Amino acid sequence: MEISQPGGAGSAAPGGLTRLRAIVRDLWDELSASERTVAQYLVSAPVEQVMFASTQELGTASGTSNATVVRALQRLGYAGLPALKRELAADFTAAQAPDVRLAQRIAHVGKDLDKICNDVFDETQERVDQCRSLVDTEALQRAVTVLAEARDVFCYGVAACELAARHLARALGRIGHRARFVGDTGFALADPLLALGQGDAVVIFQPGRQLPELTVLVERARAVGARVVFITDELSEVFADRVEAVLLAPYTPTGNTNESLTGLVVADVLVLALTALDETSAVEHSHQLNALRGQLLGSGEPRHRRS
Repeated sequence: MEISQPGGAGSAAPGGLTRLRAIVRDLWDELSASERTVAQYLVSAPVEQVMFASTQELGTASGTSNATVVRALQRLGYAGLPALKRELAADFTAAQAPDVRLAQRIAHVGKDLDKICNDVFDETQERVDQCRSLVDTEALQRAVTVLAEARDVFCYGVAACELAARHLARALGRIGHRARFVGDTGFALADPLLALGQGDAVVIFQPGRQLPELTVLVERARAVGARVVFITDELSEVFADRVEAVLLAPYTPTGNTNESLTGLVVADVLVLALTALDETSAVEHSHQLNALRGQLLGSGEPRHRRS
């Protein structure tokens, strides 16, 4: 079987693509005719074309179908299209400047509002489905235990990850857990690190970039007797042996959806699990929150709305 070189300007450098091509070569004889058609298309098309495509679009482009694309990816050892995109994304982002990637993304979606809408919803569904498939029940149980037993919870996230960290800190506070958001970097991080102590917990949101602050934060937690839950995508192996639990939250390979999307979902799972563990406390704090809102509105009639 001969695989043609990827075409088109701006294709990614070898890496995820090299691995894909090797897998296709190794499994070629085991693939059906339609699966071979999909595989040939995947290794021959420009990487950016695969990166921004849905399974339906790949089925149309390869002359097969949505179901055939999914089946072919599974036969090649990928959990789904998002898993393939994650591997291709590392090379794609390394080889292309952000403005170039943005221009390619705009060129892909064009000005068709229906296509823009479909692309965002499709990627959202893909990421959430993949996040669900990656749930490690034992790691999730450890994470819930860490937070349930924590004296204080430090929720750390910077840049795009700040949203998920802030959300978790606020949600934990609403069900009676002492929690704070931390988003400092550089020298400024020393102050919140000083407050970290034995019995505390740290929840870190960071999908793939190994920031120096992460190592300092994890090592400080270990030194003072605090425990760490790491919500990530690519850094699980880097920190797995230094933290209590790693929960996987796939990042966006295209930039079409918010980086915090799956982190927010994982945070909501943790909050609901903790709510179920101590329903009485959660209900009481919810009642107090609603009463305080009523006082702040000045009407004595709290609005039964969560925001």
